[in-house]
Amino acid sequence: MKMVDIKDLTFKYTSSEDGLEKFAVNGVNLEVEKGEFLVVLGHNGSGKSTIAKHINALLLPTKGKVFVEGMDTSDPKNLWDVRSKAGMVFQNPDNQLVATIVEEDVAFGPENLGIEPSEIRKRVDDSLERVGMSEYKRHAPHLLSGGQKQRIAIAGVLAMKPDCIVFDEPTAMLDPSGRKEVLKTIKELNKEYGITIILITHYMDEAAQADRIIVIDSGKAIMEGTPKEVFSQVDKMKEIGLDVPQVTELAYELKKSGIDISTDILNVDEMVDALCQLR
Repeated sequence: MKMVDIKDLTFKYTSSEDGLEKFAVNGVNLEVEKGEFLVVLGHNGSGKSTIAKHINALLLPTKGKVFVEGMDTSDPKNLWDVRSKAGMVFQNPDNQLVATIVEEDVAFGPENLGIEPSEIRKRVDDSLERVGMSEYKRHAPHLLSGGQKQRIAIAGVLAMKPDCIVFDEPTAMLDPSGRKEVLKTIKELNKEYGITIILITHYMDEAAQADRIIVIDSGKAIMEGTPKEVFSQVDKMKEIGLDVPQVTELAYELKKSGIDISTDILNVDEMVDALCQLR
């Protein structure tokens, strides 16, 4: 069974400017395998966050269907099961922190699910351990750095034992070291614990580390493939207003100027290897 199966998803909203109906998402089909690390790319207003909110049943389709582990998100009976299977982490960690002590914050989700206190204690400890924040369990969240707060927000979702976590631009408000911390945590959750990750980001270096990328533009899925397959199409990415990783662009420019180099380079190590092989 697929972790997420989106069939012909369409979502309309009424514009506050002119009162007209507009499509935020228009006929998107997407399957996400269990244990996959998928990145969704698109510029602001492309519809990527709208798709994310459908996976957690924060929004329901105008047309089409979204299934999470086979459960139809638009069936009210499935609401809490869907939300316990697919957790969500947002851009601003301050919006997800609710308590004055870190461990109480992480316990908030399982408490609301009615979990036994002894099990909650175990989940809180395990979740903080997984995100590398055990030593901060008695700290006040508001005194932590942005990256640490975001890791606490992730621990709060983990304590609910989801099979999938949707991250909606979780590093957008962080400095470079906070971004690095959070991305490392996300990758560990995927590789070591087999949690399915759907990451919405506008940082191309983050996207380059995914198993697969889907590119959304004007509410439609217009490209899909491995990072190498997507980013090697530099012209097409630029056309829709998206960047590619800097080294990929450098390889593309070198190729254009007549140097025989691969254009599917994603990181500095690959670039060094390619340059060392030039005669």
